[in-house]
Amino acid sequence: MPALSLFTRPFAAPGEDGRHVWRAAAEATGGGILVLLTYGGMAGLGHDLPSHYLIPLTLLALAFLVIRRRFPLTSVLALAVLLGAVPYYGLVAAVASYTVTRHLTVPRRRTLLLLGATALTTAFSTVLTPATLPGGYGTAYGAALGLVLAATTIVVPGLVGISAGQQDRLVTALHERTAAAEEARRLADDAGRSEERTRIAAEMHDLVGHRLSLISLHTGGLEMALRDQDPKLQESASHVRQATRDAMYELRQVLGVLGPFSRDTGTEALTDATGTRADIKALVEESAGAGLTVGLDWEGPDLDTREAQVRRAVHRVVREALTNVHKYASGAAVTVAVAHAPDEVSVRVRNEAPPAPAAEPAVGTGRGLTGLRERVELLGGRLDAGVRPEGGFQVYAVMPAVPGPAGRRPAPDTGPLSGSTALSGIQHRLGTVITALLGLAGVAVTMMLGVILVEQARPQPEYGKPEAIHVGMPKSRVQELTYDNEAVRAAAADREPARPSGTTSCLYSYADDEESYTAQGRFGIARYCFGPENTLTKIDTFTVPMATEPTLLPTDPSPRETP
Repeated sequence: MPALSLFTRPFAAPGEDGRHVWRAAAEATGGGILVLLTYGGMAGLGHDLPSHYLIPLTLLALAFLVIRRRFPLTSVLALAVLLGAVPYYGLVAAVASYTVTRHLTVPRRRTLLLLGATALTTAFSTVLTPATLPGGYGTAYGAALGLVLAATTIVVPGLVGISAGQQDRLVTALHERTAAAEEARRLADDAGRSEERTRIAAEMHDLVGHRLSLISLHTGGLEMALRDQDPKLQESASHVRQATRDAMYELRQVLGVLGPFSRDTGTEALTDATGTRADIKALVEESAGAGLTVGLDWEGPDLDTREAQVRRAVHRVVREALTNVHKYASGAAVTVAVAHAPDEVSVRVRNEAPPAPAAEPAVGTGRGLTGLRERVELLGGRLDAGVRPEGGFQVYAVMPAVPGPAGRRPAPDTGPLSGSTALSGIQHRLGTVITALLGLAGVAVTMMLGVILVEQARPQPEYGKPEAIHVGMPKSRVQELTYDNEAVRAAAADREPARPSGTTSCLYSYADDEESYTAQGRFGIARYCFGPENTLTKIDTFTVPMATEPTLLPTDPSPRETP
């Protein structure tokens, strides 16, 4: 395993985990395809380079492509050098420039990298192009070609990568801020739930403690009454009273974990009448006394026969909603509606829009409504709160009239959301692939147009002049400048000088310069011989006598000269 880790480490970015051999192999394969496509596109422009050094240089370029994550600066600069020597690596250099600049975060390093890569490509193209592409390709052509390649395959992809990287970092920062806001909201909701549960615990303590106190009181009286009549029953009553006291102590110990209990006073004090019609009416009158216009609409019988947790939930919903109106919509008209049906109890507190907005509106935490929702859901109900379309705010709660043993809260449905998230991920990856292919196509088209413009701007040699052709020129280039004449080849047969050793083929053409004509009745021939690599190795010019044949015309018995 350590040996495998050392083998895969060059293909991964610093701090990146996992094996990336398959990714490197896929990138090398894709890079090879890009090199072949570029080679096919530039072959028609005369960029026909010998293969004895093209294959190892291509392997070296692919190696720098797959290690660009571990060695980003080295890879881009090395590919810039190779691009200056061989223009077929333009798309590979574009991929490296884009991905490296996208992940570089220091602006100065990005700028220096692009400038340095441009300078290297231009310099190496200026020096090496006349040597690798002989036949009229001078240093000016090499400099122009290097500038075009650097601009289209390094600078432009690098600038796009810088823009994409800044967008990635901006999106990441927004996601982090959103996550922090969600975490703060979750903590606030948890605090609201905890506060409401503490309040519920305090109510249970008051209710159960009151009942246990009554049991202890009556048991103490029974113990005193049985002291003389039946000592055995008196001892049993003493055990019951002691068990009641122990239960009260344990209740305080268990509920005390939730923190100190806050004691409500006034209309907030919880009694046996909490949540009844009289209690809700007192809350409404208290708010009306504070300056609110409040109306009460009660439908159905009183709640005095319902369980304490239902009545207290109704009390808490009305009290919290009226408190919010005092805070955030002072002066607005409020309607409190309670509907008591045989199977459920609903509470609706609705306020209109305030007549004049507050100069400094209060900002709430939402903990109160979160606690209310927790209390109602524990009873098996639900609570909705939000802004009304016509203006104002509404709090609506509905709960069972007879709650279950533990209360049921609705379970969230996350199935469709998970499927939607997976589908969104697939669409994002597909969009990324399509965008990358379109970007590479754009770079390829721009690069080819630039190379064509440079090629067209290069001074072209005059057709048919042997001095425009030089040793080392590819055969395809020579064929563009002259052509193989079969008649001249036949005339040179058995009269031409010996071919150089290692010659694989020769091309014959007329020699138009005057030095070829050494005597009257002879014409000049230019012979171009090529070696195993289809490169020009020797240029020979020589003359051969012009062939003559007799004419059969009776008026002209002299022979006629023909070439």
